[in-house]
Amino acid sequence: MSRPLIEAVPNFSEGRDPQTLGALRDALRSCEDAFLLDDSADPDHHRSVYTLAGKPEAAVEALLAGARVAVERIDLIRHLGAHPRIGALDVAPFVPLLDCSWEECVETAEEFAQRLWEELHVPSYFYGRAATRPERERLEQIRRGGFEVLREAALHFPDRRPDVGGPMLHPTAGAVAVGVRPVLIAFNVNLRTEDPGPARRIARMIRESSGGYPAVKALGLELPAQGLTQVSMNLTDYRRTGLRTVVERIRREAANEGVEVAASELVGLVPQAALEGATPQELLLEDFSVDRILENRLLAAGAVDQAVSLD
Repeated sequence: MSRPLIEAVPNFSEGRDPQTLGALRDALRSCEDAFLLDDSADPDHHRSVYTLAGKPEAAVEALLAGARVAVERIDLIRHLGAHPRIGALDVAPFVPLLDCSWEECVETAEEFAQRLWEELHVPSYFYGRAATRPERERLEQIRRGGFEVLREAALHFPDRRPDVGGPMLHPTAGAVAVGVRPVLIAFNVNLRTEDPGPARRIARMIRESSGGYPAVKALGLELPAQGLTQVSMNLTDYRRTGLRTVVERIRREAANEGVEVAASELVGLVPQAALEGATPQELLLEDFSVDRILENRLLAAGAVDQAVSLD
C-alpha cells in the first residue's frame, strides 16, 4: 500500500465477554486501508489490546468504529479489573511508523479526539507527544484515581478537566487518553505466588519513576483466575532498557523473595530490533513465533508491500 503508515494500539476495558470482543474486532477491521495486526484479551486485567496499522485517516475511522462499540457495550460503573482505567476505550495511542512525522501524528490524534467528542460525546485527554501541558505527558498522571475519581475531579478541578470535550465525562464510557508515542513494548512477567507483595516490590524497584530503569513503567498486579501475580510493564524505549535487562532483574529479585518466575508474555507485537541479543527462551517467552514481530505482521497483513525495518 502507499505510505504514510501509522500504528494505533487501542486498549479497551473489556477482556471477558466474547461477543463484545468479537464486535470490537469486527469494527476495527471494517475500514479500508486499516489493517488489524494483532489482538489479545486478559480476563484478570479485564482489558483487551488491539494493534492496527494503516494510513492516518484510515486509523482514525477504524478507531472511531471501535469506540462506537465500546460506548454501546462497556459500562465502567460495573467494570472491575486489575488494570487501572478511565474509559471504555481507555487508551488510544498513535505511533508514526513510515513516512509520517511526529507533527502529522499529533494532528491525527487531535482529529480523532475531536470527532470522538462530536460523534460520541466522549471527552479526551492528550498524553505523550500530544500532551498540551507538561504534567500530562505521562499517562499515569492522567489516569490517577481511575474513572471513579476522575469523573468527580473533572467537574471540580480545572487541572483535571479533559483537553477535548467535557468537563463531564461520559456517564458509562468515561474518557479516553489519546496519545502520540514511539513504539512501546507491553511485557509481563508472571510469578508463582498469589501474594501480590513480591510483584509490587519488584515493580517498584524496576520502574523509572521509583528510581529504577529508564523508560520502564511497572505495576504489580494480581491474577486470581490463574493463581499468579504479575509484574506488568511498558517499555517505552527498548533501546534504553531492553527485555533481557528487565527479565534478568526480575528473576534475581524473585529469587531473593523466594518466589519462582512462571513465564513472561508479550501483549501485542514487538519490533525485530528489541529481540536482538536474547532468545525467546532466555526471555521466558512461551510459544513465541516470528509472527509476533511487528515488521513480519505488517508484511503479512498487506500493510506494506515489501519488508521494512522500523529500527
